Amino acid sequence: MTPPQRLTDRKRLAILTAAAEQFRSLGFEASSMDKIAANAGVSKRTVYNHFPSKDELFAETLVALFERSAAGLDLPYRSDASLRAQLTELMTIKVRAMADQDFLDLARVAIAEAMHQPERVGAIVTRLGEREEGVTRWIRAALADGKLKECDPVFAATLLQGQVKAMAFWPQVTMGAPPLAQELHGAVVDAAVSMFLSYFAQAKHAA
Repeated sequence: MTPPQRLTDRKRLAILTAAAEQFRSLGFEASSMDKIAANAGVSKRTVYNHFPSKDELFAETLVALFERSAAGLDLPYRSDASLRAQLTELMTIKVRAMADQDFLDLARVAIAEAMHQPERVGAIVTRLGEREEGVTRWIRAALADGKLKECDPVFAATLLQGQVKAMAFWPQVTMGAPPLAQELHGAVVDAAVSMFLSYFAQAKHAA
């Protein structure tokens, strides 16, 4: 990733980096905007100029970490490529994004917060869901191309990504399991894609 050139962008990145480290090590409640400002080397006013509240900073930190690895989830649909090849690429990106230890650590903090302040985490879940829209868009395009059986794209995308999350996300954030081993990535992706295609793909495109 190319470092930001503008001073204001560099300060924003420094704030997000400091916030990620503090939220990971101290949790949400024990973290403070004062400490984050000091660790980022900026004034508290600068922090608030970029992020109006600690809630907003926490949400943006989590979303930024996810986006760092998951930008490829906006992979455009290609009518000239096989469904399996495209979905394999999409879900490989997904698994790689969820293997990011920083993201998993902050997601664990978010889950803990949800137990006490569900309204705080609801907004974060919504924002992360928006970042997963790329898979839904891909499914809509495949439907329009006649490659998939008639279905609700959101429902189908949720099922597909849920197969991957069951191995690469939920055990890690709820039970402290280590990130999914690299050698298992391919097997998990292949199983998820195969199950999706066997149910949703038109017969001649299910292979």
